[in-house]
Amino acid sequence: MPTYEYKCPNGHVFEVFKRISDPPPERCAICGASPVETVLYPVPVHFRGSGFYTTDYGRGKQKKDTKDAGKESTDGSSKESKDKPPEKKAAEA
Repeated sequence: MPTYEYKCPNGHVFEVFKRISDPPPERCAICGASPVETVLYPVPVHFRGSGFYTTDYGRGKQKKDTKDAGKESTDGSSKESKDKPPEKKAAEA
Protein backbone atom coordinates (compact mmCIF):
# COMPACT_ATOMS: atom_id res chain seq x y z
CA MET A 1 0.00 0.00 0.00
CA PRO A 2 1.23 3.51 -0.76
CA THR A 3 2.23 5.98 1.93
CA TYR A 4 0.54 9.39 1.84
CA GLU A 5 1.72 12.39 3.79
CA TYR A 6 -0.71 14.99 5.15
CA LYS A 7 -0.32 18.35 6.87
CA CYS A 8 -2.76 19.94 9.32
CA PRO A 9 -3.38 23.72 9.77
CA ASN A 10 -1.26 23.66 12.97
CA GLY A 11 1.81 22.47 10.99
CA HIS A 12 1.88 18.82 12.02
CA VAL A 13 2.93 16.41 9.28
CA PHE A 14 1.86 12.76 9.45
CA GLU A 15 1.87 9.70 7.21
CA VAL A 16 -1.04 7.38 6.42
CA PHE A 17 -0.78 3.95 4.79
CA LYS A 18 -3.91 3.56 2.69
CA ARG A 19 -5.23 2.43 -0.67
CA ILE A 20 -5.85 4.93 -3.44
CA SER A 21 -9.58 4.21 -3.25
CA ASP A 22 -9.75 4.91 0.52
CA PRO A 23 -10.92 8.41 1.51
CA PRO A 24 -8.33 10.85 2.90
CA PRO A 25 -8.28 11.46 6.66
CA GLU A 26 -10.61 14.19 7.89
CA ARG A 27 -8.61 15.20 10.97
CA CYS A 28 -4.97 15.43 12.03
CA ALA A 29 -3.71 12.23 13.68
CA ILE A 30 -1.67 14.27 16.20
CA CYS A 31 -3.91 17.15 17.33
CA GLY A 32 -7.30 16.44 15.70
CA ALA A 33 -7.44 19.70 13.71
CA SER A 34 -9.10 19.80 10.31
CA PRO A 35 -8.98 20.13 7.32
CA VAL A 36 -5.79 18.34 6.34
CA GLU A 37 -3.90 18.87 3.08
CA THR A 38 -2.01 16.33 1.02
CA VAL A 39 1.73 17.02 0.92
CA LEU A 40 3.19 16.63 -2.59
CA TYR A 41 6.88 16.21 -3.32
CA PRO A 42 8.59 16.70 -6.70
CA VAL A 43 9.56 13.52 -8.48
CA PRO A 44 13.09 13.27 -9.89
CA VAL A 45 13.29 12.76 -13.65
CA HIS A 46 16.47 11.51 -15.30
CA PHE A 47 16.81 11.78 -19.07
CA ARG A 48 19.17 9.08 -20.27
CA GLY A 49 20.28 7.94 -23.68
CA SER A 50 20.94 9.80 -26.87
CA GLY A 51 18.71 12.59 -28.07
CA PHE A 52 18.42 14.59 -24.87
CA TYR A 53 21.38 16.91 -25.37
CA THR A 54 21.96 19.58 -27.99
CA THR A 55 25.06 17.72 -29.15
CA ASP A 56 23.07 14.53 -29.78
CA TYR A 57 19.89 15.70 -31.44
CA GLY A 58 19.05 17.86 -34.41
CA ARG A 59 22.51 19.13 -35.26
CA GLY A 60 23.36 16.95 -38.28
CA LYS A 61 20.69 18.22 -40.68
CA GLN A 62 21.15 21.84 -39.72
CA LYS A 63 24.87 21.82 -40.54
CA LYS A 64 24.32 20.06 -43.88
CA ASP A 65 21.56 22.48 -44.91
CA THR A 66 23.73 25.53 -44.29
CA LYS A 67 26.59 24.01 -46.30
CA ASP A 68 24.26 23.23 -49.25
CA ALA A 69 22.79 26.73 -49.19
CA GLY A 70 26.27 28.25 -49.35
CA LYS A 71 27.25 26.15 -52.38
CA GLU A 72 24.17 27.14 -54.35
CA SER A 73 24.75 30.84 -53.88
CA THR A 74 28.42 30.68 -54.94
CA ASP A 75 27.82 28.50 -58.02
CA GLY A 76 25.29 30.77 -59.66
CA SER A 77 23.31 27.65 -60.56
CA SER A 78 20.82 27.97 -57.70
CA LYS A 79 18.23 29.60 -59.98
CA GLU A 80 18.53 26.80 -62.56
CA SER A 81 18.23 24.04 -59.95
CA LYS A 82 15.01 25.57 -58.61
CA ASP A 83 13.43 25.71 -62.07
CA LYS A 84 14.27 22.10 -63.01
CA PRO A 85 12.53 19.15 -61.39
CA PRO A 86 14.88 16.89 -59.45
CA GLU A 87 16.40 14.06 -61.44
CA LYS A 88 15.33 10.55 -60.51
CA LYS A 89 17.86 7.85 -59.85
CA ALA A 90 17.68 4.53 -61.67
CA ALA A 91 16.36 2.79 -58.55
CA GLU A 92 13.45 5.24 -58.19
CA ALA A 93 12.35 5.10 -61.86
